[in-house]
Amino acid sequence: MDIRKVRILALPALLALAACASTPGLSQSEKLALYQANAGPPVQAFSMDDFDFDGGIDGWTALGDSALAVWTGPGEAWLLTLNAPCTNLGFAQDIYLTNSGGMVFARLDKVIPRGIGLMPSPMPCYIQQIQPLDVKGLQTTEKELRQLQMQERAASQGTQTSP
Repeated sequence: MDIRKVRILALPALLALAACASTPGLSQSEKLALYQANAGPPVQAFSMDDFDFDGGIDGWTALGDSALAVWTGPGEAWLLTLNAPCTNLGFAQDIYLTNSGGMVFARLDKVIPRGIGLMPSPMPCYIQQIQPLDVKGLQTTEKELRQLQMQERAASQGTQTSP
């Protein structure tokens, strides 16, 4: 199925979820749905062109304990689904991706969360699936959700009666 079709089909559901949310941000399951709606078909591996000490990533976002998004360059990001829940992923200050010569492979490489100070590192988390993210599509959808939330806040403030 075409990624644009998936995004178009998923957007109303995401907007409905955001409309029902009583908090200003999205829950982790809503964020995961947003990223999944903007993910392409699975790939076997991706390259970290600018390999460095931090594992060649420019940033990352935990999407629950079994998925995360990693940015490897401007406009280049990947959705990583893990084979099992990864303890402390949501609390990690940093992560490291294992790799083979700058390539990260599904079912071979791992995400290693890094803790605070001298805290021992938890067990590594194996990457089950890798999907490229449509970064522009993700940004567009996030912008639409923010606009919807602002409209809903303005509407709810306008309908309140003063004592």
